[in-house]
Amino acid sequence: GDEAARLGENGCSLKATEDIWFGCCSCTYFTRDQHGIVSHLVAHGDEQVKCPHPLMSPGSRSKVHTNTHMHRGLRFFKCKLCPQAFNWKSNLTRHNLLHTGERPYKCKQCPRAFAQSGSLVYHNHAHTGEKPFKCKLCHQAFATNSYLKSHNQTHTGETPYKCMVCPQSFAHRSSLINHNRTHAGEKPFKCKLCPRAFTRSSYLKEHNRTHNGDISYKCKLCPQVCTKNSQLRIHNQIHSGDKPYKCSICSQAFTRKSTLTCHNRTHTGEKPFKCKLCSQTFSQNSNLIRHNRRHNSEKP
Repeated sequence: GDEAARLGENGCSLKATEDIWFGCCSCTYFTRDQHGIVSHLVAHGDEQVKCPHPLMSPGSRSKVHTNTHMHRGLRFFKCKLCPQAFNWKSNLTRHNLLHTGERPYKCKQCPRAFAQSGSLVYHNHAHTGEKPFKCKLCHQAFATNSYLKSHNQTHTGETPYKCMVCPQSFAHRSSLINHNRTHAGEKPFKCKLCPRAFTRSSYLKEHNRTHNGDISYKCKLCPQVCTKNSQLRIHNQIHSGDKPYKCSICSQAFTRKSTLTCHNRTHTGEKPFKCKLCSQTFSQNSNLIRHNRRHNSEKP
């Protein structure tokens, strides 16, 4: 009666047919009986105020069952190896591949394989050279949206990943993970040809070039030779005039992210580098090194 009218006012047409299932938002109860669902909702009392009408789905019982789960935000498919849970069994199946190490999606052009089909799609861009994700602030483009998001932080100067041991912070989580290894002394990337080991895979790749006899990156526009590809990329910005690292407070822009980080301290007054022998602090590590020479009576 009154309850049915109230439910109707909330936008639910309670016309019962064999093709309509009524589901409760507060528990797993569902029925084809209009009067049955009304009585059930009344039984919930105050709890039902949050969702004062039943969910209705045409067709099958399984569909209303799924809809009520989604409406309540319930996640019934729980991983047995970690705390994650999912609305869909297919999502749990895909997640489990992370634990098993299984990579069923294999690249047809190289030995790489992936746990998710989407990762293979992005990887294929590396072979085709396709970079559909374009930066709106500079000329760069990327094979994946995640790479673009990481790149965008170079324009804002945002460094949300902060080290808990020292004042450094980073734009990317992977950079913080690599940095933490310097504190822990961990060097998981080992050379197969000599005893050297490194904190980053990129450092190992650079090192491997010394075994191959290829130790230099040459600029195509001038005689400059760099020992690292990253150094060559920064050098090339001198020729292009590209300064992608822009200050959000003033009009200055820089070729290097580290230069922007140092510049930002002129606005904030931050001096994170502290002398261990006296009370002085500095905005740049190079200034601290110069200062320490005075304590050691060293000349530059």
